[in-house]
Amino acid sequence: MTKSRGFTMVELLVVIAIIGTLVGIGYPVTRSLISRSQEAACLGNLRSLGVALQGYLQEHNDTMPSLQMARASSTLDVAVLDTALLPYLQSPDAFHCPADKLEFEKTGSSYSWNPTQSGRHISNLYFFGVREDTIPLITDKESWHPGGTNFLFADLSSSNKPRFAVSN
Repeated sequence: MTKSRGFTMVELLVVIAIIGTLVGIGYPVTRSLISRSQEAACLGNLRSLGVALQGYLQEHNDTMPSLQMARASSTLDVAVLDTALLPYLQSPDAFHCPADKLEFEKTGSSYSWNPTQSGRHISNLYFFGVREDTIPLITDKESWHPGGTNFLFADLSSSNKPRFAVSN
């Protein structure tokens, strides 16, 4: 009697179950790592926009640009973040959050400007009566990240935690 050299059905099912379990565990972990890396890249983009804004401020007597919050299409001729700061950047990619799958292609930027600060001198920034460096200037257009929305603040720091508060 000769023995066959193959696997039994039970052995194949056990191997498939082990592989399925590993994939089931690995997929969420991989997605989480990808989301976190996109969030970090987005925060890096906001820091680059902060450097560009600093260059803009130096050339315009420390006066914030007068911009609209955003535009509906990149074909519209509207003064927005990417039109004002692009000359101070090496690439338009700084306006693209890696987690953004639609807005950048449609509008030219993944980020929105806080129009309440348009045209203000940096020493005269205020937001809901608060005069601090924690005023948000640039934000994600949508909350694409697991940590929430990313912000660039008036002190040109970036974070995924809102740091501004309104007191009575």
